[in-house]
Amino acid sequence: MFFDVLVAERKLQRVEGHVLRKEDGRGSETEPGLRIGEVRRVDSSLPQCVKLGSSEPIALHSDGDVVIGGFFPLHYVATDPQYSYKTKPEITSCSSFDLRAFRWMMTMVFAVEEINRNSSLLPGVKLGYRIMDKILETENRGTEMKTLTTSSTCLYYSPVPAVIGLASSSPTRAVAHTLGPFNIPLVSYFATCTCLTDKHLYPSFLRTVPSDLFQVRGLVQLVTFFGWFWVGTIGTTDDYSLYGIQAFSNLFGQQGGCVEFHLTISKSPTVAEIQQIADKLQSSTARVVVVFATEGQLLDLFSELARRNVTGIQWIASEAWVTASRLGSPNFHSLLEGTLGFSFPGVSIPGLKEFLLDVRPSPKPGMEFVNMFWEEQFGCGVEKPLCTGSEDLRYTYSSYSDVTKVRISYNVYKAVYAIAHALHTFLNCDSVGPSGGLCEKHSSFSNGEFLQHLKMVNFTNQFHENVYFDSNGEPVPLYDIINWQKDSTDKIRFIKVGSYDGSAPQTQQLHIVKNMILWTKGQLQVPVSQCSAPCPPGSRQATRQGEPKCCFDCLPCADGEISNQTGSTECIKCPEYFWSDKEKVKCVAGEEEFLSFNDTMGIILVAVTLLGFILTTIITIVFHSFRYTPIVKANNSEISFLLLLSLKLCFLCCLVFIGQPSWWTCRLRQAAFGISFVLCLSCLLVKTIVVLLAFRTNVPGSRGRMLFGTFQQRILIICTTAPQICLCTGWVLGAPPFPFRNPNYQASTGKIVLECKEPWPPGFYLLLGYVGLLAFVCLLLAFLGRKLPDRFNEAKFITFSMLIFWAVWISFIPAYVSSPGNFSVAVEIFAILASSFGLLLCIFVPKCYIILLHPERNIKKGMTRKCWR
Repeated sequence: MFFDVLVAERKLQRVEGHVLRKEDGRGSETEPGLRIGEVRRVDSSLPQCVKLGSSEPIALHSDGDVVIGGFFPLHYVATDPQYSYKTKPEITSCSSFDLRAFRWMMTMVFAVEEINRNSSLLPGVKLGYRIMDKILETENRGTEMKTLTTSSTCLYYSPVPAVIGLASSSPTRAVAHTLGPFNIPLVSYFATCTCLTDKHLYPSFLRTVPSDLFQVRGLVQLVTFFGWFWVGTIGTTDDYSLYGIQAFSNLFGQQGGCVEFHLTISKSPTVAEIQQIADKLQSSTARVVVVFATEGQLLDLFSELARRNVTGIQWIASEAWVTASRLGSPNFHSLLEGTLGFSFPGVSIPGLKEFLLDVRPSPKPGMEFVNMFWEEQFGCGVEKPLCTGSEDLRYTYSSYSDVTKVRISYNVYKAVYAIAHALHTFLNCDSVGPSGGLCEKHSSFSNGEFLQHLKMVNFTNQFHENVYFDSNGEPVPLYDIINWQKDSTDKIRFIKVGSYDGSAPQTQQLHIVKNMILWTKGQLQVPVSQCSAPCPPGSRQATRQGEPKCCFDCLPCADGEISNQTGSTECIKCPEYFWSDKEKVKCVAGEEEFLSFNDTMGIILVAVTLLGFILTTIITIVFHSFRYTPIVKANNSEISFLLLLSLKLCFLCCLVFIGQPSWWTCRLRQAAFGISFVLCLSCLLVKTIVVLLAFRTNVPGSRGRMLFGTFQQRILIICTTAPQICLCTGWVLGAPPFPFRNPNYQASTGKIVLECKEPWPPGFYLLLGYVGLLAFVCLLLAFLGRKLPDRFNEAKFITFSMLIFWAVWISFIPAYVSSPGNFSVAVEIFAILASSFGLLLCIFVPKCYIILLHPERNIKKGMTRKCWR
């Protein structure tokens, strides 16, 4: 067989010192290497090789100056050979003739004959071919080549510079691994495994079909384009399927997809195995299934599924079976209608259909494959009615004669032409010399020179496609997207609904016309395949423990977070000053909150503030009206009026705390509060000192009244108020409070609190501390004079008012710190109002009571009695 001859030929060429002689009628002459079209004889002194056994393998062949080898899978079922190691292995028994593969084979024959008719491509050189069945050849490569000292030679064929094949990846790897060390090119038309890209292992391997790497990328883009992230996979035990499924699963997982199951069809599956796979498909929740296999490997499974009337599965086909007419039979319509997958670009090769229809059976040697095809096509032969040979292929329809858009056949066609163009440059067919423009037949095929020419091939064929190989021996990765649709005659048609260009930028690789697609069961809606329904906007996916990431629960987004897309895996936190709406699907500007004049609390505080101001004003009017009465004069009327004025300021400063904070209110509110209260406490301090000194004037030799007159009282008020004024001024100028939108309360309320931020907090505490210091001094002095024997002793009322003041402000501090948002402002206003009312009611209301209700007590005599009655 030619595979063994190829290897033996290269081995003999590499024997050191080996000389081949030619006989051309002009004497003997030695020259190294092999020459095209010349008869050779090995030196009888050297070892020679012969083929053991007498059986010739079945082959379709044609002689020529250069012979191209070919492997095609004409049978897709072979019995497992039984080796006894005692007798020579027999030829493997094969069955199930593949009409489509036979078309591929005849396309190679068609291309060779077309090239031979072309006087410009290989002038003076006739191409031949030797084509074998892949199963028959790869399963029976046990024929040994031995070196014997006989007169026979094993070099009785014309040179075979290259081999076209094979259709599947596993046998292709075996052949490529064998031919690689001898630099014999192997050009595949259908082996797509990415493993064959490794040039270290397969240095002489090239192909006219793209690597599965691009198909896998396209398939992942295809399934994710339609929102399928929960799929199943089916494959076989060969390299094509194993590498393809593995690459698909890895890349699909990187895109967020999950593979629910992977089912493997064995080489010779039993009925039980097929039923087990069918059971899994029926019970699965994944309604999209990606299949890497050939049509012959899928027949048993699809037959079982069709028998069970399984429908509703969206099949995603690899290029190995997406255009398989055998699977488009009516038996599989309900099962496979809507199938979607990748296919190689199809063309209509001129003259191919006529050539295929002219094939006829013959009893001549070398026509065995044609005869097998004829028996399969017309159902005649052994144990059947005999074939007459007059049957007409024009009245049949099968995958053999369907050449409307050939794809694999086109890859075979390109492979033959690539080899022919490489021969054109290798044989110097363009040179003008003694040969008269003909190719140089004496060129040697040794040392891998032809392989380098084949790798450099670059031509544009009649279909305007640029044919070339990249550094890995790969073509341009172009695919058609095919959809299985029933036509008006209830036949399955392979309709192109898109394309995929693996060489384009990623965003421009996939093109799909969605409204052209018919889905499983003829539906117009895209099928749904999911473990869990996508989470609606406003929620996120939470993966279930121990389950794939495509199986999840939906949890609502937390406050302040949103998800505005279906199927979100995470919730997005809203920007600062924004808050999630009720549905958690969009961020809205946070609701600004402050103590407003329109709020219920604001209205109440304003009302109480005005009440205190009005009451203070009334008391001022009363005191002014009765300013000459003893009770007013006895309590230092000037200080009383100043105290009433400071209380008015205390009440009015509450209004600065209400309303939206602004530049001036933030600077004014704490300063107004601190200064007005210090002024108020300074007046109380003076009044307390006056009370104490008034009683000391009755002591002989006392000069207290003279030392603390009106001028000294004013000076004391100024001196006690001035530090607070300086502190507030420095604070406001150095580190003034400013309006601030505080988002810290959004997490609980969703509102932004507008407040006055204090960049220097010690300023407020120093202000409050000074107020507390004056209040403590007042309390201490008033407490010392509480039992002085006067009819109207003001010290006891000052003591009581200071106790109220201290109780209010001591409770204010923790309440202020712990109050959220605008409640802290309300707490401070309440403290101001409570302490102000405490001073007003304790100090002035008793005096007004006497002035207005008991004027008989408002006399000078009454002021000197020891006690009230």
